[in-house]
Amino acid sequence: MRKYEDTYQHKGFRKRLVDILREKGITDNQVLTAINTIPRHYFLDSAFDKIAYEDRAFSIGEGQTISQPYTVAYQTQLLQINKQDKVLEIGTGSVYQSTILAEMGAKVFTIERQKKLYDLQKNYYFRNKYPNIKFFFGDGFEGLPTFAPFDKIIITAAAPFIPPKLIQQLKPGGLMVIPVDEGDSQRMLRITKLDDGTVKEEAFEQFSFVPMLTGKNR
Repeated sequence: MRKYEDTYQHKGFRKRLVDILREKGITDNQVLTAINTIPRHYFLDSAFDKIAYEDRAFSIGEGQTISQPYTVAYQTQLLQINKQDKVLEIGTGSVYQSTILAEMGAKVFTIERQKKLYDLQKNYYFRNKYPNIKFFFGDGFEGLPTFAPFDKIIITAAAPFIPPKLIQQLKPGGLMVIPVDEGDSQRMLRITKLDDGTVKEEAFEQFSFVPMLTGKNR
């Protein structure tokens, strides 16, 4: 059984990581505080304990990764999270991104299409601390129409296009952050849904994500 310990050394690694993110241009103090609070090493195999706070992605199995901390911070900053925001997350993965959002006070509805990764969430260490995270096994392209509309939507995989059903599930005035394009790199887009149902697109930096796939993988 894994032993969960958050030592002074881990906390020192996190502080250094936050300094790196600041140097890279992350300015949202709420985001930086959440990253400084959440032990990233809890979301990785204990073999990664000493390198969990390096600013890079790691494999978590099933062809998926825990995103680079800079990517997590960048997407979260673009979302402009407010306390009690209802957020749909596409791609639960390790639950690290969900936990950052929950620590910031959001109500998180997160979808995972890989059954093995979804089943691992039963062992989620912070389940009691963050009851504001709700887990779902499903197809991210379909979203969660039963729980819509959402204030914010975040996609943590490379989408070949902006899924129309997710736009439908976004509140007027709501924001979606999504990496779009196939291939080695994606444009990070922020979509604002306007009151008349149309959208405004803003393009930001290029990133590299695993592909967003349709359907569920049992």
